[in-house]
Amino acid sequence: MLGAEARLAWLLVSPALFVIALIAFYPVFRAFLISLQRVQLQFIKFGQPFVGLGNYAQVLTDDRFWNALGNTGLFTFVTVLFEFLLGLLLAVLMNIPLKGRGVLRASVLIPWALTTVVSAIMWQFMYNDQYGIVNALLLRFHLIAEPIIWLGKPSLALISAMIADIWKTTPFMALLLLAGLQVIPADIYEAARIDGTTPLQAFFRITLPLLKPAILVALLFRALDAFRVFDLIFVLTGGGPGNSTETLSLLTYIKLFREFDFGVGSALAVITFICVVLISYVFIKVLGARAGEV
Repeated sequence: MLGAEARLAWLLVSPALFVIALIAFYPVFRAFLISLQRVQLQFIKFGQPFVGLGNYAQVLTDDRFWNALGNTGLFTFVTVLFEFLLGLLLAVLMNIPLKGRGVLRASVLIPWALTTVVSAIMWQFMYNDQYGIVNALLLRFHLIAEPIIWLGKPSLALISAMIADIWKTTPFMALLLLAGLQVIPADIYEAARIDGTTPLQAFFRITLPLLKPAILVALLFRALDAFRVFDLIFVLTGGGPGNSTETLSLLTYIKLFREFDFGVGSALAVITFICVVLISYVFIKVLGARAGEV
């Protein structure tokens, strides 16, 4: 039997749990039910027959799915890695008590403040092989002999999208890490300095260990966000050329709203949800346990 305090606690949180279940869990449950049926809007008058795991089998045996999964995984790993390294550098610089630090913080956040669609269109113009500034600068400094079609080559399109995402989202990573840096007591560094610790030693022996909880949160947020990338790719390349930049979210959109195959599209959405849950589990159980050791 639950005690009076436990019953009161459940009573107080029940409205929030109901809202979460309504907004978050019901759509996932509904998508799972649709993924077990053949639901194609072109043939909706013929009904929605139950096909069990047939849609999942179709997805998992489709090379296009594995290509999208590979693109998504590569995009997530590379962007999160570089955003973490650059974000940590920016966070350390913004944490130094220098004159004009407020201006630096405000200017660094400008890329993140832009909406993703605006940022993607801007980078699309910059990558243009005829009048884009990227080719203009590379040609001016004689780094290339002729303009490069950045978004038209399968080998370069995904890299170009990664650069655009790193530019836009690094400030978000820096902001989260800066919050972690600012809660580290200054007297720890003073004591280390008196003991003869160099700034580099203090960074690896004091800053990084105490920053682990903030690093976990930053990496988790960015990994989940990067794995679900859609708007940047949709505007910048549309998944092309070919399927070289197609991600899971974009493939799900294509199946749902271009091919009107709601069964397969829902199966892709459920698989994406499972991948996100697995990523969260790894971060919280593995990295979270290590962060808790600090």
